[in-house]
Amino acid sequence: MLTQSNPGFVSLGNKLGKEKLFSYINNFGFGNKTGIDLNGESSGILFNINNVGPVELATTAFGQGISVTAIQQITAVSAAINGGTLYKPYIVKRIVEPNTNEVIVENKPQMVRKVISSETSETVRMALETVVAYGTGRNAYIEGYRVGGKTGTAQKVNNGIYMTGNYILSFIGFLPADNPQAVVYVAIDNPKGITQYGGTVSAPIAKNIMMDIIESLEIEKSEYTLDKVYNWYDTKYATIPNVLGMEINDAKKELKDFTVNYSGSGNVIKSISPSTGTILPVNSTIKIYLGN
Repeated sequence: MLTQSNPGFVSLGNKLGKEKLFSYINNFGFGNKTGIDLNGESSGILFNINNVGPVELATTAFGQGISVTAIQQITAVSAAINGGTLYKPYIVKRIVEPNTNEVIVENKPQMVRKVISSETSETVRMALETVVAYGTGRNAYIEGYRVGGKTGTAQKVNNGIYMTGNYILSFIGFLPADNPQAVVYVAIDNPKGITQYGGTVSAPIAKNIMMDIIESLEIEKSEYTLDKVYNWYDTKYATIPNVLGMEINDAKKELKDFTVNYSGSGNVIKSISPSTGTILPVNSTIKIYLGN
């Protein structure tokens, strides 16, 4: 499927040339098993560089003509955003003897190679953050947090022929964008009854997962975030401000993004539900108890 970004990647591929392009593909770990502690890992599928002509170079540059595993994708993207270092992935952190608590096996980060510079990695993070704030990844935007990511819409192949209307829709996201602590990859195989784009299908799922990660890892809100650019059909969100102790007339100005139900007697905000700092869709109903 040809999207607006694909011609740009074809141009970049032509400028790099097949030797340089495939050296980066190999350095990021594609075409080789990662060595993860799971059975049955695949190495993926790449063109033989000796058989790469203009067509193969073009399709490889924008992602068709190459097949990768989910763990390869996660590993490579992690290298692109962590400062440029490729690490060997693992599933089990440690195995402990239940009676003595003795550590029998422990996996620790194992560097494979340096792929890109720290400066280039920072540029990649910034670019992918704009995808979520301004581009196709807007459905993964989380108010108050710096999220980066990229959508994917991959046309499936059957017997060497691209299938019509049959796609793998994906989104890979990470946060915080300035200091990544978690990466999430969601791929949906040929969903039915919905627009076939990764940003439409997979990005909202990834957002829900990342919101759980924020709570689990206790990731704090960022002081600086990019403001999301909304389309007319996007759901807008707002954060409940701190209006506790304010008089009702002053509080109404701060709560303009919400529908407010008041209870109690008095002129001062005593409590609010949901609590201050909660992110809700604009025009959501919140409850306020008034007192003196």
